[in-house]
Amino acid sequence: MTDQPQANSDSNTEHKPSIFSALTIDLTPLKTSRDFRLLYIGQFVSQFGSSISYVVLPWQMYQLTKSNFAVGMLGVAEFVPMFIMAFVGGALADFIDRRRLIVIAEIGLAICCGVLVANSLLAQPRVSVLFVVAALFAALNGLHRPAMEALTPRLVAPELMSAVAALGMFRWSFSFIAGPALAGLIATGLGAGVAFALDAATFLVSILALLLIRSVPMPEQAHEDERPSFQSIVEGLKYARSRQELLGTYLIDINAMFFGMPIALFPAIAESFGGASVGLFYAMPAVGALAISLTSGWTSKINKHGLAVTIAAAAWGAAIVVFGLAGNLWVALLFLALAGAADAVSGVFRMTIWNQTIPDHMRGRLAGIEMISYLTGPYLGNAEAGLVAARFGLGFSVVSGGVMCVLGSGVLALLLPRFIRYGGREGLAQKEAEEAARAAQLNLKK
Repeated sequence: MTDQPQANSDSNTEHKPSIFSALTIDLTPLKTSRDFRLLYIGQFVSQFGSSISYVVLPWQMYQLTKSNFAVGMLGVAEFVPMFIMAFVGGALADFIDRRRLIVIAEIGLAICCGVLVANSLLAQPRVSVLFVVAALFAALNGLHRPAMEALTPRLVAPELMSAVAALGMFRWSFSFIAGPALAGLIATGLGAGVAFALDAATFLVSILALLLIRSVPMPEQAHEDERPSFQSIVEGLKYARSRQELLGTYLIDINAMFFGMPIALFPAIAESFGGASVGLFYAMPAVGALAISLTSGWTSKINKHGLAVTIAAAAWGAAIVVFGLAGNLWVALLFLALAGAADAVSGVFRMTIWNQTIPDHMRGRLAGIEMISYLTGPYLGNAEAGLVAARFGLGFSVVSGGVMCVLGSGVLALLLPRFIRYGGREGLAQKEAEEAARAAQLNLKK
């Protein structure tokens, strides 16, 4: 929908956007960049498929073992390969063709889905295969995500990064609403193998879209002396450590997801509500995120991104506390959706900080660190939630995790004052200055 001009408006007066247009999601990146449009469509399709496997894999594990601990250990199996490969993938993304790296990773992910299909067709699917494939998924994502995050800023203007972040949140939230709902129906009605086969097919669509993108040159700052190495990874870590605004995005999210992410408990929680569909619990955070993404126009008006991330993380924890205390299914789902909305706000501003403030020649390595911060919390948090639930019960695990999330957000806010004060305009100016200095330095070497 577009705003219609008033009949008596002055044609020489600059048009001011209405409240409606200021709130709705900004589609400008999709309109102005063909390559970003192709990337977005392909990833939309593949993320939808991945959201199905995301639900069906732990569901199948729970059906085979009836163990919260086993489901939680999937996170441990995923953590180590993700942690290692995120560094490797980040270093590679700063030196080789990022598009090609994404294609290679997606081919590997499709093959992993095929292995899950074959395992599901066995008379007794093997639990060990689920652990191995979960680890392979995590390793391949360690190649995929840094390359994807490093490629995106090359396709869209820096001032549109808030809009890109909101579009990414919309893609994720839509996929994780429709995907889990469909996953539950497919898994219980047709079997886990059909769900995994559907995921494999969606990767083919994404790979085709990637191949249609025009070749994206490597960063102008890329240099032969900076081949992927342990030293280049260390340089990325040192750079991240030197920027408190980046440290804040990592630590705030790790705290929130480690303590306040009870995903491993969803199958058991669904049963505690009389056998409610587990897909509802996976989908509700995405419902909240979808609401935020569709009304995300206001995010481009916010400059204090660090403060926004901190408030949103604390709100996530508070909503998780109420979710854990709720005795009614619909109240629990409502606060799970509110938690998802808070996490979406945090995600939009964290992604904006990353994309607006990191120079391009460091983008891959820093994207690897981002991935570690983004997934360390959920992976280890699943193990934490499963262990605490096994020892003290479901309710205690969820509520205590939410309380620790809120307290941790407050402590980090006190320890990282520059993160709280960080503003987007200063970050963008710093990025431009660092890239100019880097280009001048390389020119002197020629």
